Amino acid sequence: MSETTIQTVIAAVKILVIFNVLLGLFSLMTWVERRVLAFMQFRLGPNRTGPFGILQPVADGIKLFFKEEFIPPGADKWLFIAAPAVSVITAFLAIAVVPYGGSVTLPQASWLGPFAGREVSLQIVDLEVGVLYIFAITALGVYGIVMAGWASNNKYTLIGGLRSSAQMFSYELSLGLSWVGIIMLAGSFRIQDIVAAQDGGFWRWNAFIQFPAFLIYVVASTAEVNRTPFDLAEAETELVAGFHTEYASMKFALLQMAEYVNMITVSALGTNLFLGGWNAPFPGVPDTGLAGVAWFGVKVLSVLFFFIWLRGTLPRFRYDQLMHFGWKVLVPAAAVWILITAGALAFQGPRPAAAAVGAL
Repeated sequence: MSETTIQTVIAAVKILVIFNVLLGLFSLMTWVERRVLAFMQFRLGPNRTGPFGILQPVADGIKLFFKEEFIPPGADKWLFIAAPAVSVITAFLAIAVVPYGGSVTLPQASWLGPFAGREVSLQIVDLEVGVLYIFAITALGVYGIVMAGWASNNKYTLIGGLRSSAQMFSYELSLGLSWVGIIMLAGSFRIQDIVAAQDGGFWRWNAFIQFPAFLIYVVASTAEVNRTPFDLAEAETELVAGFHTEYASMKFALLQMAEYVNMITVSALGTNLFLGGWNAPFPGVPDTGLAGVAWFGVKVLSVLFFFIWLRGTLPRFRYDQLMHFGWKVLVPAAAVWILITAGALAFQGPRPAAAAVGAL
């Protein structure tokens, strides 16, 4: 077996594993979110289908699969069908460059054949411009929402799509600006390099060194994935679910899947950029191989819980408050912090500057 064939097989296995893990995590998150929100609001939540309602996602999938497909009269049929596909494809493409661990060495087992003893990176593809790739792909995700709102031939869905596009375009700017400081500190657009720059203990994580940028990322990413208190794209109390009002069956399921996968993506990306990736919080604690995957998983799940916590805690912004906060607070704050980071780098150089910026 040639080296090219071996690398192709390894890449295919990675894609298959990540795809199935994301599908499983998406199903699990729909159950976890309802159970956690029910606990916060003194309700029971799903509790009839299986022990503790754990089979509720399966029941939901069966229900959605067999529900009647419906396309509104006068709708643009092809765009109506394409919108969920665009949303879910861009969601899965974004996760392709996100590392979820350093690397693992396969065991020296005879049944592995030519793969025995190989060191495999825990990432589908490692791009030198991984951060820029993610920014470009996530920017394309807004087209799915806009297409869904426009193609439905419904004024309310159109309003929902337009509100969403304005929101996502506004907060993408502050989201991208929050990455500039950590890119300058690491001296690279490669996510692996950014994670490596945070090795050595939690005090070296960008969440502390670049704390204002971390706060900006948390707010902007919440708005980017349309989560409460920034879920103006749906605003079910005002627009009857906004851009996807006319969707049912598996098309609706794909739109929901795209939202949860995007939430998982920003959680994984935030873990790598700000929370040290798979690095342990203390020196000397194992964080290589499967131990690194475990640390990464704990951090990602913690961020996902934070998203759910916000939904159960905060009321929705008004639309004028949303746009005002994005353009007049977040963007100027991100620009000022970039200037502070650049000044620290110019004064002390890349590595010493990390401590200097953290002290500021």
